[in-house]
Amino acid sequence: MTIDRRSFFKTAGIGAASAGLLAACSDDDGARVRPNDEDGASRQTDEAGSGDDGASDAVGPEPSQTFAFRGEHQAGVSSPASAHGIVAAFDVRDTTRDELRETLRTLSGAAEQVMSGESYEQRDGGFPPYDTGILGPEPGPTGTSIVIGFGDSLFDNRFGLADRKPVELQTMPSFANDYLVREHRSHGDLAVTVSADTADAANHALRQLMRVTRGRLSPRWQREGYNTLFESFGPGEAPTRNLMGFKDGSSNPDPADEAVMNDLVWVQDGDGQPDWAVGGTYQVIRVIRMQVEFWDRTRLNEQEVIFGRRRSDGAPLGQDHETDDPDFAATDPGLESHIARAHPRTPGSERNRILRKGFNYSSGLDENDQLDQGLIFVSFQRSLEEGFITVQRRLDGEVLEEYIRPLGGGFFFVPPAPDGDEFLGERLLA
Repeated sequence: MTIDRRSFFKTAGIGAASAGLLAACSDDDGARVRPNDEDGASRQTDEAGSGDDGASDAVGPEPSQTFAFRGEHQAGVSSPASAHGIVAAFDVRDTTRDELRETLRTLSGAAEQVMSGESYEQRDGGFPPYDTGILGPEPGPTGTSIVIGFGDSLFDNRFGLADRKPVELQTMPSFANDYLVREHRSHGDLAVTVSADTADAANHALRQLMRVTRGRLSPRWQREGYNTLFESFGPGEAPTRNLMGFKDGSSNPDPADEAVMNDLVWVQDGDGQPDWAVGGTYQVIRVIRMQVEFWDRTRLNEQEVIFGRRRSDGAPLGQDHETDDPDFAATDPGLESHIARAHPRTPGSERNRILRKGFNYSSGLDENDQLDQGLIFVSFQRSLEEGFITVQRRLDGEVLEEYIRPLGGGFFFVPPAPDGDEFLGERLLA
C-alpha cells in the first residue's frame, strides 16, 4: 500500500527520532568488524588499541592490513568497511571460452598482486613500468580488497555457459522509482568492487586490473566513492554517515559470525545452484542519487520520521540507543518508515536481511548546477529473491522515494575465491 506524505507524517507523529539506512536497501547495514581469517584476512602486526585492557568492546578503524586473494570466499565481501572504494563494470570482448579463461587468469593474477601489497618487478627505463607508481616502490598493506562478480550477460551464447548460470542471476530490472535512463550506466559482464584505505590505493588497484586486461575487457561504467569512518563503533552500530546526515550501517548482519554469513550471505550445498557457485554470493550494486537540495529544506523531525531513526545518534524512534530494537507498535504502527519497510521484524522477515557495504559519492554538479551526490549501494545475499528483491518490493512507495533517484547498477554473482593454483572462475569454465 502506498501512503501519501502528508498522511504519513500525521499518522507517524513527527516529534520522534531517527537515523538508519538509505534508499533501496534494508535496515541491515555494515558495522565494522574484524574479518574471519578463513575468508582470507590477515591482520597487520600493529595491534595497538586492540582492547587488551578489556576496557571496551568497541572497534574502530584498524591499521592498514592485507587480505588474501585465495581462500574459501572472496575476502572483500566480509572485510571491514573501507574509507575509499571504486565500483566498475566491464564487457568482455573475448569470443571463445579459451580467451575468457586467459582473461580471468590474467585478472586473477593482477588482483592477487594488488591485494598482497608486495612490490612489483622493476623494469629497465626503456620500458613502461609494471605498476602505476602511485604507491611508491613498496606499496605495503593498504587495506585493499577486490571483489569480482559475473553478470547475467556473461552466460549468453558466447562461451557456452548458459547451463551453468546461477539460478537466480538476472539482469537488474527497473523498479518503481528507478531512473535507469541510460543503458550504459547499468549491468555488465563483469563487476569489480575495489575497497581500500586511501583513494590512491583504490585507483592504483583499478588501473592495475585495467592495464593487464586492455583489449579484452571494455569499460562500461564506473563510480568512485568514500566513507568517513567513525573512530569507534561496536557490533550493530553504523561505521559512517550517509550524505543525508544519518548513520548508515545500523543492524547489519555480523560478517564475523560464520553461522550468520552461511545463513544469509554464502550460497550453500542444497540451494539448487551449480556446484561451482557454492561458497559464492549474489551482489547488488545500485547508484542512488539523493536530491540533497530538497532534503536540506525538509524539517528535521520529518527527516527522522521518514527514516524511523534519530539523526543525532541513530537510535530508533522512542528508543535510547542505536542498537535497541524498534518499537513499531508505538512509533510506526503502519510500518511506513524506511527501517520498518526494510526490516519490519515480522515473522519471516529475518530471512530477508542483507549484508550492506556501500559508499557515499559526490560527483560535482549536474547540467542544472544541482549537486550530484548520493550512495553507491552494495549488498551481498545468499538469495536475490529472498534478499534484495523482497526488500525492494517492500520499499516501493515509501516516502523516502521523494528524495532519491536510483540511476544504475546491476546484479552480479560473486564466485568463491580460488583455491590452490586456481584462478577466479576456473571452476565455472572447467
